[in-house]
Amino acid sequence: MVEKRLPLPIEEAVRRVLQEMDVPVRTESVPFLDATQRFLAADLVADHDVPPFDRSPYDGYALRSFDTAQASRTNPVRLKTVGEIGAGTVFAGDVKAGETVRIMTGAKIPNGCDAVAMLEVVKEESDGYITVVRPFAANTNISFQGEDTRKGTPLVKKGSYVHPGVAALLATFGYNYVPVAVQPTVGILSMGSELLEVGAPLTPGKIRNSNAYMIAAQVRQAGGQPVMYGQLPDDLKLCEQAVRNMLEEVDIVITTGGASVGDYDLVPQLIETLGAKQIFNKVAMRPGSVTTAAHVGGKPFFGLSGNPGACFVGCELFVRPLIRRSLQAQNIHLKKSKAILAVDFPKPNPFTRLVRGILSEEDGIHKVAPSGLDKSGSVISLAEADVLIMLPGGTRGYQSGMEVDILLLGEQQGSEWPWKSVAVSSKS
Repeated sequence: MVEKRLPLPIEEAVRRVLQEMDVPVRTESVPFLDATQRFLAADLVADHDVPPFDRSPYDGYALRSFDTAQASRTNPVRLKTVGEIGAGTVFAGDVKAGETVRIMTGAKIPNGCDAVAMLEVVKEESDGYITVVRPFAANTNISFQGEDTRKGTPLVKKGSYVHPGVAALLATFGYNYVPVAVQPTVGILSMGSELLEVGAPLTPGKIRNSNAYMIAAQVRQAGGQPVMYGQLPDDLKLCEQAVRNMLEEVDIVITTGGASVGDYDLVPQLIETLGAKQIFNKVAMRPGSVTTAAHVGGKPFFGLSGNPGACFVGCELFVRPLIRRSLQAQNIHLKKSKAILAVDFPKPNPFTRLVRGILSEEDGIHKVAPSGLDKSGSVISLAEADVLIMLPGGTRGYQSGMEVDILLLGEQQGSEWPWKSVAVSSKS
């Protein structure tokens, strides 16, 4: 008997996932280089001033501004060079009246000096003196202690993605070990008698298992750790035992395939035999309408379509936010933006369509078009897609030139919530 499925609006499906499912928030401390592309588990606060001392932004001469007050071309002032300061060294003692110190970029301003004359505005004499022909006001060419950042200033918030700029801050403030969120483990099982391993030769009626590896890449991009459980034929007992093992070992369980409406629809039977609580089994979207979400003892379970496009969309919309929330990310959903549609979609659709697309720019205007064949079974269109074009369902089609919403793929900034109709707050 075919299971009856009632479609749920996308925003409601996402809301239910975030309300009824959760992944534990865990933290660990990792070596500095291992923290790149991870998410901070604590606020980063400046523990010292930057710069930590008054320093010179240029190569030149540190001097007392008072000594140059009367300097001019008709009244040049000579100052005696009494030392040299390289970056990383300091000048011992105080600079006295009529004296100057040769200073390099980044070096500490010596005691007694309150200005720096750049090399090109002084004349270096052979007798160890320099000549200046203009006055220098106090504080000229000095980078002051704390002008970039003061001690105690919040720098980067918990849940921030560690990109190269954040890595620079971590190094600046001596984070040899970095507190990061533990990456949740996501088990991936492919179901289908038609599947072959990636390296196997093609035979009639068979296809290679692309979905599992696509999902694994999506999980990594979201910040999780994929765990591969291989592939199984359409056998309920085998699949049930595999899923039970996964539930014991990982934080999130994903199956792909066996989710169609028909005789080989294993997911509803799995939900029943596992004693899982079903959250939804159909979403009002194309592709991916037969996506199923449930939890077993609180552990998230997703039955994604065997069609690559549908599987991809389901993972981005429902699995990604759960992973990101467990990492305490600030924005857990795909980033939303707008663009001009470059092609026509004249045929109406009752469900919201999420079309795999390519974003381009023309005279400063962003435009989107499908990245290839707009069918859920198409793999090729996924390779070039960098956005999902959102076309709300209804009785009308969409014409070239219309402004549409897009969801950016592979973008780390994210959105707090991409739909206006339902507000969802992240669990802390």
